[in-house]
Amino acid sequence: MPMPLAADPAASSSRTPLHSTGAAVPASLLLSRGVARLEVMLKLTTAILALAAGVYTYLGVRELLDGSPTTVFFAALIYSVAVSVGIYAFWVFLMQFMPHVVDRTGRVLMFGCMVFGSLMIVAMSSWLNASALAGGAAIRQHLAITVQDYTRDLDAANSNAIAAQGLLPDIQIASSRFAKLADAERAGSLTGTSGSGTVVQLLTQMSGQLDSLGKEVEASGKRVSSLFEEGGKHLARMREMVSERGPISERSDGFATESLALMGVIANLQQTSVAPAVKRAAASLSSSFIAPAAGGRSADLAERQTAVVGKVEGAIAAQAASLAGAADKILEMPRIEPARFQTLSPAEAVLRYAGDFIPSWAGAISIDLMPAVLVLILCVVHAAIRREGLPAASASAMTAAEMMAALRMAREVELASQALRPPAEPKVNEPFKAPATADEPAVAAADENVTALSSARHVK
Repeated sequence: MPMPLAADPAASSSRTPLHSTGAAVPASLLLSRGVARLEVMLKLTTAILALAAGVYTYLGVRELLDGSPTTVFFAALIYSVAVSVGIYAFWVFLMQFMPHVVDRTGRVLMFGCMVFGSLMIVAMSSWLNASALAGGAAIRQHLAITVQDYTRDLDAANSNAIAAQGLLPDIQIASSRFAKLADAERAGSLTGTSGSGTVVQLLTQMSGQLDSLGKEVEASGKRVSSLFEEGGKHLARMREMVSERGPISERSDGFATESLALMGVIANLQQTSVAPAVKRAAASLSSSFIAPAAGGRSADLAERQTAVVGKVEGAIAAQAASLAGAADKILEMPRIEPARFQTLSPAEAVLRYAGDFIPSWAGAISIDLMPAVLVLILCVVHAAIRREGLPAASASAMTAAEMMAALRMAREVELASQALRPPAEPKVNEPFKAPATADEPAVAAADENVTALSSARHVK
């Protein structure tokens, strides 16, 4: 019975999978293979980011151009394509060259180029991306802030206009007091003689003038109330334009129309104030006062009338000074100068209110500068590969395809070396040997099996 043959260790090891040997693969080799596998992914990711930047750049630059729709379309398209190509080429160049620059000066220059290029990308693309992302919201915020400013200006103008209404009670009180004095003089309370003489006429005249001034102030209050209500309606329409849906450009144009009407209302409110009229009336009461001559039938009555007229003149002067002082305080209030509404494009609004749209700016810049992170990762990986070095390939770390390729390459190298090696020259002192024939091996084999007779006898 034939014995089983022992397994050949070499054959057994050749059948063992390479990954079952448990040999650790060097980290530098893993990193090198990973970079090779991800090369297509890197370019694809960069291309997608550049395309996204180009799309948002197109949306942003379209709002800045004027002209026919066809001209605007092609101009914005060409600009966005140029931006996309520029961004893609810039980052691909850095991915290809920057990880392999090892000297300090070259690395600093490459980092400088990356920073300078990033600033150019932000200047030509990122702010337009932010405009596309947050331009409408920035314009709405501009409109909302303008509404707040106009509301403040309208309230201030209304406050200045109705401040003169505070003089109305003083005017009415002074008019009523002069009227009561006239009634009292008719009974003889001032001069001691009843009747409607000089003093009664003077007091009645002063009461009438103050009453007319009071009616003028009262009418002014009605006009102020009407103008303030009209301004409130304009503000209500402006607030509706801020919050409603629809194209922001159309709403901005309607907002500008309402703002002009509101500025007119504010100007009318400031002109409606009766404070200047009150001051002029108060000045005329004291400066243009002419004391009438006493018309008493007797000298004693005339003296008493003259004394009462002097006291009335003093009371009128005091009342005029009081009214003039109150009017001056109203006139000293600062005049309201409402700011003219300025229509902004989405890009201009985003730049003006950049601090309020930091997330949008961060997203717009990240789209353009995300490949910078990939470039830095490549630099770190290639530095690690250079630091550890690629080890010589071993059978335990090679795949079957790699081993076959190595064997094929070794054979090709051996054949090439043999082709380049010169032929060997025959030795001069060596005797010539005839070539062996086919029968010589058989004869030699037979001689080996024959034993000499003398040797056989000796053995016996």
